[in-house]
Amino acid sequence: MDPIGNVPLYVALLKKLPPKRQVVVIIRELIFALIVIYAFYFGGNYFLGALDISKETIQVSGGIILFLIALKMIFPTKHNEFHDDISEGAVAEPILVPLAIPLVAGPSVLAAVMIYSRQNVAMSDGAIAIAIAWIITTLILITSPFLNKILGPRGLTALERLMGLVLTLLAIQMFLEGVGGFIAHPEHFAE
Repeated sequence: MDPIGNVPLYVALLKKLPPKRQVVVIIRELIFALIVIYAFYFGGNYFLGALDISKETIQVSGGIILFLIALKMIFPTKHNEFHDDISEGAVAEPILVPLAIPLVAGPSVLAAVMIYSRQNVAMSDGAIAIAIAWIITTLILITSPFLNKILGPRGLTALERLMGLVLTLLAIQMFLEGVGGFIAHPEHFAE
């Protein structure tokens, strides 16, 4: 969910709102994101089954998407669509996009929860893990103006790059598990 990487964007997008309203907007957006994440977690298995998409395919594609997102965190470009909206003042109080989707409930999170929904893990355990990650994300983003003041732009950049490195490792792991599944069970994919 990358809450630390999202702190600068949340701060920038909500800076024109009063502090109390910022908290309300953050909680509202994170509830939207949680609903979307749970929809993909509980419905993703059926959706993938209807499309006949294997777990390995999701792992490989999710790993690639996560890797690309991680690379953008490690090596950011100067052009960023969210920053353009901020500078133009186009977004007074964002609803659903971009705070909930794709910043919190982005492609990598949604791919990951669909993969976990197909694992041999109790659905309740996965739902609890999602809730814990969401609570941590919520706490970090609610305190984002405070974190921004303490860490400053350089501290936030360093944390975002560190999180990008961690996400790179997770992406490579996810990709390799998917490729390993293809290699271990080629009969599932031959048609």
